[in-house]
Amino acid sequence: MTATLGLGDLDLATGAATLLRRALRDVPRGETLVVRGTAPELAIHLDAFARAEGHRVAWSNDDAVIESGGYQTARSSGAERAGEHDPTRPGAVLERPPADWGLAARGALIEAGGPAFDFTLDDKDRVWADEAAALYRNAAAAQWDPLTAIPWADFVEPPKEVERAVVQVMTYLIENETAALVVPARLLGRIHPHFREIVQLLAIQAADEARHIEVFGRRAALSGEPLGLSTVSGRRSLKTLLDEPDPTLAGFLLSVLGEGTFLHLLRFLEEHAPDPVTRAIMRLAAQDEARHVAFGVAHVRRHHDRDPTLLAWLARAIEHRHDALRDATGLHVEVFDALVIIAGGGVELEAVRHGAAAVAVLLSEMQDGRTKRLLKIGFSQEEATRLAALHTKNFM
Repeated sequence: MTATLGLGDLDLATGAATLLRRALRDVPRGETLVVRGTAPELAIHLDAFARAEGHRVAWSNDDAVIESGGYQTARSSGAERAGEHDPTRPGAVLERPPADWGLAARGALIEAGGPAFDFTLDDKDRVWADEAAALYRNAAAAQWDPLTAIPWADFVEPPKEVERAVVQVMTYLIENETAALVVPARLLGRIHPHFREIVQLLAIQAADEARHIEVFGRRAALSGEPLGLSTVSGRRSLKTLLDEPDPTLAGFLLSVLGEGTFLHLLRFLEEHAPDPVTRAIMRLAAQDEARHVAFGVAHVRRHHDRDPTLLAWLARAIEHRHDALRDATGLHVEVFDALVIIAGGGVELEAVRHGAAAVAVLLSEMQDGRTKRLLKIGFSQEEATRLAALHTKNFM
């Protein structure tokens, strides 16, 4: 059935063009729209409009019959009907969205002929995790303000040796959290925006790390002690993360192994914190890091479900990083000693004995945690234990 549009006395300059475009949007390619109107120059304007919009126009008595050239569009989702762009629905997120979809919202109509965007991470299997949307909602709801969430006014300076140890650890944390910020931030501009939940999650993850750097720095400055030592071995270890070009491997080494190990460290520091400010900082930072680890595990597990060769690839990445850092000293003695002093609460003989025992337990828990996460993504018990032991002694 041919559609009909009445324009009354409107011409194209006073609104007819809007009505024409809306009407033609629903006319399939090759079918016609009958247009009637009384504006004096409508016929001349309709001819120009049709040519410009890619349609053809013929005249029958006083009526214009426009044959639709069709909008060359595609729906930027695998779903065909409105309301089916929920990523939990099958087909809603494409396996590989076209480069010329660019920054368009998923589910929008995409006009053909646009420029190709250079989003190099455009393969769903390389970037996607089904849990991403839920993790993002959780992360957005759990954001905290460094000014109000930390009881800065409750700070009571610990004994001198303990405070120096805290400042050394804060120095170390700032450096490692900077690496944890840079890795996801680098990925953001490479991921196709069609995978918006992943982009959003990585963006909020980078924001988490920026907030951690802020509060670690503020805590270090409370007593006026100068910052501690940044070690060559620590920087070498972190450089291997930044140098890893593959996003799956970078995310695996950072989140599953590095941040997973750091999660134990933050909880250790919360437990042994010498003041309420440090305790609150570690508790809140650990909450954030737990989400980062959950995303890393989910992403790698999904990738493994679709590629049985992935585990061998991940194992080689761990081994390669271990070999690259074989002659590194690992966790610097300044940081190790600082952990001992914080856990012991001082430098007296019994305090140090207690602190050293607590750090030994921490290292064992870190190894056990890495092993469990490797088991979760599919490694055997023997292989998970072996690979967990190869992780850098610098923790991250």
